[in-house]
Amino acid sequence: MPHTLPTVPTVAIIGGGFTGAAVAYHLARLADEPVRILVFEPRAEIGLGVAYSTPDPVHRINVSAARMTLLPDDEDHFVRWLAAHGELDGDPDATLENGQSYPARRLFGRYVSEQLRPLLASGQVEHHPARIISVASEGSGWLLATGSGESFAANIVVIATSHPPPVPPAILAQAFGGEPKFIADPWATAALAPIGRDDRVLVMGTGLTMADTVATLDARGHRGPITAISRRGQRSRSHAATHVEPFGDFVTRPSRTALDLLRRVRVTARAGRPWQGLFDRLRVQGPDIWKALPLVERRRLVRHLRPFWDTHRFRIAPQIGAILDRRIADGTLTIQAASIRQAEMRSGRFAVTLQDRLGQNRASTLGTLTFDAVIATTGPGHGSILKSQPFLAELRASGSIVPDPTGLGIAVDEASRLIGTHGPSPRAFVAGPLARGAFGELMGLPEVTNHALSVATTVSRLLTTSSTVATHA
Repeated sequence: MPHTLPTVPTVAIIGGGFTGAAVAYHLARLADEPVRILVFEPRAEIGLGVAYSTPDPVHRINVSAARMTLLPDDEDHFVRWLAAHGELDGDPDATLENGQSYPARRLFGRYVSEQLRPLLASGQVEHHPARIISVASEGSGWLLATGSGESFAANIVVIATSHPPPVPPAILAQAFGGEPKFIADPWATAALAPIGRDDRVLVMGTGLTMADTVATLDARGHRGPITAISRRGQRSRSHAATHVEPFGDFVTRPSRTALDLLRRVRVTARAGRPWQGLFDRLRVQGPDIWKALPLVERRRLVRHLRPFWDTHRFRIAPQIGAILDRRIADGTLTIQAASIRQAEMRSGRFAVTLQDRLGQNRASTLGTLTFDAVIATTGPGHGSILKSQPFLAELRASGSIVPDPTGLGIAVDEASRLIGTHGPSPRAFVAGPLARGAFGELMGLPEVTNHALSVATTVSRLLTTSSTVATHA
């Protein structure tokens, strides 16, 4: 039986991590007319997500607190919240000598949750702790169904879900699946508990999750050898010890090829200034750089240069960097460029044969090593995004959604409207990192905050226009 559209304009936000919470928060602030804002998030609180729900105090925000805020026009909002609540008083390691603070990540989640609390109490925002399993077009709106059997009608849908769950390399999953010391998802509750103090550990991946994993093991007293591998052996970099001004210009006569952009970056880097300033300028100019590149060059950029970008752009807190440096110096952490050629269980231990790429598609076997535990930190399964949740698979089957052609998420237009087989939808949006294929840089929190505000502003204007049309009809 068809559902009628709600009498009060209704916006359904699927996903209540930071992105979904930010969209809801700004939409509530912008609304001049009554609007029902529904946030569907299975967790008990909205605003936390995977990143900011971690209870581990060693997991710190990856940029200084001065750059973390829910309000783009109030950069010190989070800093003032920390001071007002005395949150750093019991954490002397949070603030560096240069005055920059990198508090525990869970504090930012608490800050966001607290900002939403009055809106939830007043009913302006509704948190439905349920998972959406179906989203179907219904007239000029949408019909949503939850896993618990409830259904909701909405005028507008905003997809603000996170990345897909981690997908361990197939060679590891096939060889080690079911073994208690094979950690396929290090973010799962108590995932690292089975690892002993002196265990010899293999970590597959050398990015941000590897850094967090090593920091957690170190804090738990682990002192055994850790080997971390990836195809290029690049670790995430840390921030500069002092403030660095962004420098470089990549939007005046922007590059039209990935090769030319790389050349310009290399030339600019020769200025001898800290590389962090160069990448900060690239981050700010990223949307314009990306927009100027043809699709074939965007794909080339993602295929060849993305790993180098990720390790320089997405930095770790200096405190985490210090832990990695110490472990490398004392010989208990080795980071190397290698891939896994063979994996099997031998006498209750993990036997892994590593190989090193020599170029020209040649490889050299480094030998077989044995480990007491194996941890996969290769990150989300981006290639399976449209299969990761039932409602996304349903939308793709109906032609309402298609993957971004660069492989970076979901296809959207410059207004972040969902693109289907018949073009953009006027009443469906994607907010946050899954929309980055259209914008190039949409992973860091400052960019996600601005994007959430932009989506909320567009939705608010659409609701106002629709209300005006209805009133004069």
